Amino acid sequence: MLRRNVLGASQWVAIGWICGLCLVTGCATPEFVRLRSVPATPLATSLKLFHKSGPQPTERTLQLLRRHDLLKAAERAPAETLGEFQRLLVENPTPEKMHAFAELAYLAGNRHAERDPEKALGMYVASAMHAYLYLFDERFEPQRNPYDPQYRGACDLYNAALEEMMRLLEQKGDLRPGRQEQIRSQGQVLHLDVVSRSHKWHAADFDEFEFVSDYQLTGLTNHYHGYGLGVPLIAVRRCHPDQDIAERYYPEGLSFPITAYLRLLPNATVGPDGMRHWHVVLEYYDPLEATSLVQHGRQVPLETDLSVPLAFFLNSPQFYRLNTPTLGLIKPSAKIFRQTQGLYMLEPYDPQKIPVLMIHGLWSSPLTWMEAFNDLRASPEIRDHYQFWFYLYPTGQPILQTAQQLRRELAELRHAIDPHRRIPALRQMVLVGHSMGGLISRLQTVESQDLFWRAVSDRSFEEVALDEETRGLLSEVFFFSPDPNVSRVVTIATPHHGSSYANRFTRWLAAKFIQLPGMLVSAQQKLLKTNPDIFRAEGLDRTPTSIDGLAPDSPVLTTMLAAPRAPWTTYHNVIGTEEWIPAGGNLEDTTDGVVSYRSAKVEDAVSELVVTAEHMDVHRHPLAILELRRILLEHLANVWQPAPLGNRAGSDGASLPFLGPRVRPLPATN
Repeated sequence: MLRRNVLGASQWVAIGWICGLCLVTGCATPEFVRLRSVPATPLATSLKLFHKSGPQPTERTLQLLRRHDLLKAAERAPAETLGEFQRLLVENPTPEKMHAFAELAYLAGNRHAERDPEKALGMYVASAMHAYLYLFDERFEPQRNPYDPQYRGACDLYNAALEEMMRLLEQKGDLRPGRQEQIRSQGQVLHLDVVSRSHKWHAADFDEFEFVSDYQLTGLTNHYHGYGLGVPLIAVRRCHPDQDIAERYYPEGLSFPITAYLRLLPNATVGPDGMRHWHVVLEYYDPLEATSLVQHGRQVPLETDLSVPLAFFLNSPQFYRLNTPTLGLIKPSAKIFRQTQGLYMLEPYDPQKIPVLMIHGLWSSPLTWMEAFNDLRASPEIRDHYQFWFYLYPTGQPILQTAQQLRRELAELRHAIDPHRRIPALRQMVLVGHSMGGLISRLQTVESQDLFWRAVSDRSFEEVALDEETRGLLSEVFFFSPDPNVSRVVTIATPHHGSSYANRFTRWLAAKFIQLPGMLVSAQQKLLKTNPDIFRAEGLDRTPTSIDGLAPDSPVLTTMLAAPRAPWTTYHNVIGTEEWIPAGGNLEDTTDGVVSYRSAKVEDAVSELVVTAEHMDVHRHPLAILELRRILLEHLANVWQPAPLGNRAGSDGASLPFLGPRVRPLPATN
């Protein structure tokens, strides 16, 4: 006999409500990267790597072989011909021959990659070294032409050969900093050292590598890839026992961008074996710290990729564990939120950079900020001076409680990383909140006095009968001061005056299906048991959910707007409308589908931008992100002194000290 699961009418209504909100907020987790069938390489076309006729040298290399009567020999015995060509190169070195040799060695490496990896490794090393010499050998300085397509071809050969070399080395062992290797190539011996040139990532942070070229970006709109020399990598971070305090805020499985660069040190020596010995260094650079280096007195841009390593992390199982918006709404009491709620850093903490804390809204998670994060840190002016933090919280719990938790967690973080308050950048924090996150942001900047308590009760808090534990809990929620470290707040699609979506019906559903934390419910029950007439308003005999706090008649919203604001905090506002409204048009009756213009507007914002977007896309709109960039640059101009651009690496590979920017001293605050 089959058993039929029968749902009650209220449960069907709730399911319909949830499905409706899913259409508004979006519940699915997108795929951010996809593994390619073959790695992406710029040599695929120039060398016909995947052509039916097989890999072939470029026409300029074929012409050079014809001029030296080596074309037929190269077709019959390519390895022997490569040796003969090297003899010609030693006798009369030219940039053209150097480039051709790099090309032929790369093709030889391709031929041997599967059946003789050791020989292929030597060929790839030879290719990278000769491409390097084409680009940097001082003998070729008068002849070197950066406008010649062959110049970019040499860059591509260097990058591709280095990548293939690293793939083969990875098969023999890991590529973490500290590794040493000897490689024999074309009658020479290379002594390879692997080192990290990053100030923020240390050898112990590196767990494993993935190659950016293996992945296709699918889940982020914009792909930020910089062109130059080197191999962009995805480095997966490893937790280690000696990590510092700030590293506790890095999520598990965090991946970060790294560029690998192979540096050939001068002055080769002849060993007892009669072979020339070279010292080469495989260096790892963080493109968030430096996008170029100095090589032989020249500024050399690095090949970088910021977007694919970010997307790789967003695709990881560890991040998926943090992206639980539905559970956070329906069951904020879930155990997972006791483990995961809090502040997160997706890049190394830097005491010289101003924190920008991004706070998501109802039925959402930090995932909602990734488009803006990807775009903003692609700007050198932004990434050189700002670091982005994210706050994860269960969105079904009351707004005042979430604001209190954030207030406490920010204080704990600052005390952990700056116990003596000596880091000025931490006192210039910018909060950016979307939807309900904007309310939580604003609540960090107001003086509660007894306004929030008086909004729900006619009795003074002191005369209420409570045990000390419950009194302490409620006191933190209802009584607070503005955060002296929050200098600027940007609210986006925020229902400052409430939303019609939070009506009596949806609030009733929320009360039925949102499972609030037991400690909060217990405190409410203790309060009502000993003080049955404590609340003046109808409906406050139960613990309110976040949906209650978003209602137009919510005492939280009316009190927040009336409460004294911190004089040191500047407010900005971004509002969405579903329909395009021409300049000077009437905005009063417009809406983003969830929040009306009238609700989103606040009088104390020094700037207001209206973009044509639905509620869940306002903060992802290109104009909204450009406005965030403008605000951050304006903030920077107010608190930072001009300084040289970021780090550059010296010709010996050592990073130069970071000279700026410097923070202007601020008046002391309590």
